[in-house]
Amino acid sequence: MRWVRTVTFYAMLLVSTILLGIAAITIVLVTRRSDWAHLCGRLWGNLNLWAAGVTVDVMGRENLDRHKPVVYAANHQSWFDIFAILGKLPVQFRWLAKEELFRIPIMGHAMRLIGYVPIDRSDRKKAFQSLEEASQRVREGTSVVIFPEGTRSRDGVIQPFKKGGIILAIKSGQPIVPVSLSGSYKILPKGGRLVRPGRIRMTIGTPIETASMTIEDRDRVIHLVREAIRRHLTEREGGFLSDGAPIAQGRPAVL
Repeated sequence: MRWVRTVTFYAMLLVSTILLGIAAITIVLVTRRSDWAHLCGRLWGNLNLWAAGVTVDVMGRENLDRHKPVVYAANHQSWFDIFAILGKLPVQFRWLAKEELFRIPIMGHAMRLIGYVPIDRSDRKKAFQSLEEASQRVREGTSVVIFPEGTRSRDGVIQPFKKGGIILAIKSGQPIVPVSLSGSYKILPKGGRLVRPGRIRMTIGTPIETASMTIEDRDRVIHLVREAIRRHLTEREGGFLSDGAPIAQGRPAVL
C-alpha cells in the first residue's frame, strides 16, 4: 500500500509542478499579479498532500493578521512542511528558500517570478544580501516564511536555529509568528523515499514583537521563537526546554 501511495505522490508531484509552474509563470507575465500566482502554489501544496494521503490539522488561526506583514518562522522536519504551509496557511506570503531550488526547471522560474527570495548558503556575502532583500520586502508589506534551522532535521527533533533568519525579522521591525509543525517527519523523513500517509498538526503561535529589538537582541529572540515553537511539539520532537524540563509525553505541551 505504501508503494502505491508513494508512486501516486511522486506522479502528482511531477505533473503538478510542471502544470502549475507553467500556470504561475503565465499568470505573472500576463497579469503582473504575483498574488494570483501564489494561489497556484497553494493548489500545488494541497494536491500533493491529497496524493500522499496527508491531513493537516491547523490550530491558532486567530493569531493570523491578514493585513499586516510578518515573518513566519517554522521548524522543519520534512518536505511535507512545505506542502502543509503552502496549502494550509491561509495568507499571502513569500518564501526565503535555498538557492538550489531555483535551479529546478519551471519550478525555479516560477518561484522567482512570484517573488520568492533565494539564499546562497555557500556565499556569506550573497546570503546577507538576500536577507537584506527579504527584510526590505517585509517592510514594504510582504510576509515571508523562513525555516530558522536552515534545513530539515535528520531525526525529527528541532535543531539549533541559525541567526540569519532571525536577523531578517529584527531588521524588518515586524512581528515573528512561530509555526509549529508536528508529525511530518513520520510521513517522509530526510533521506527517505517511501511516503507514509498520516496527519500533520500545524499550530500558529502568538506573534513575537521585534519593533523594539536590535541585532544585539538576536540570541534572546532566537530563544523566544524556539521555545514558542517547541511548546506545540511532542516530547520527542521538541526535546527538552531550556530549563531542562521535558515537554509533556505524547501530546503538545500547549493546545
